[in-house]
Amino acid sequence: MTKQIRVSPNGDDGWKVKQPDNSKASAIVDTKTEAIQIAEQIARNQWLETKIQNRDGKISGWNSYWKDPFPPVG
Repeated sequence: MTKQIRVSPNGDDGWKVKQPDNSKASAIVDTKTEAIQIAEQIARNQWLETKIQNRDGKISGWNSYWKDPFPPVG
């Protein structure tokens, strides 16, 4: 399984940034934009994949931040 960090709604107020295998959120903030920025920073530092969830539960975006053993040439 790919290591992930997720941005998801925190009930009716705010957004949380959490890795699925952790029991506690890394951050709880007021806006989705702020949560995405925090998640992407953590993902870059720890070589993780981000998953962004809407309030309706659907995934609205994702990105991968890991070392590519075969980066493109050029």
